[in-house]
Amino acid sequence: MPELDPALSPEGDADLPVRKRPRPGERRLQILQTLAQMLEQPGERITTAALAARLEVSEAALYRHFASKAQMFEGLIDFIEQSVFSLVNQVQEREADPLERVRRLAHLLLQFAEKNPGMARVMVGDALVFEHERLQERMNFFFDKLEASLRQALREAPAASWPQEDVQVRASLLQSFLLGRLQRFAR
Repeated sequence: MPELDPALSPEGDADLPVRKRPRPGERRLQILQTLAQMLEQPGERITTAALAARLEVSEAALYRHFASKAQMFEGLIDFIEQSVFSLVNQVQEREADPLERVRRLAHLLLQFAEKNPGMARVMVGDALVFEHERLQERMNFFFDKLEASLRQALREAPAASWPQEDVQVRASLLQSFLLGRLQRFAR
């Protein structure tokens, strides 16, 4: 009977690091977090090869969790939508004064971008330039929903504040201002 190589025996494994396998969903989250961190560097072009290298996995491992790079960006957009609109809903429920609600909505969007600079690049579309156009369409829809929330709050403001016909214009102006601030921050 051949003798076992000591390097292959169970006793020889004590010096080798134990590889802990991530729980289901944990690797997917880790991919999205790393992608968001990479997006914080404005000049860095995001490739699946660079992402895989940063995670110390193969590109094939990325594709086990996401069908494409666009799907990874969709995961980030899902996070942005869920995070921002859950906060928007909280502000709408808690703040009775419509003008204060508008102020808080604007503040929360800017604060979210400040805390998540990589996500700010996704929000303004900088990170989506060479990606599938449906991603930019989703972000446009995000800002349309945000503008609708602003419009609703402005509609509820006392009529003495301004004519109600100006509500659409004011909501659009505020949303454009916020988008401009996000773009400036992202750059």
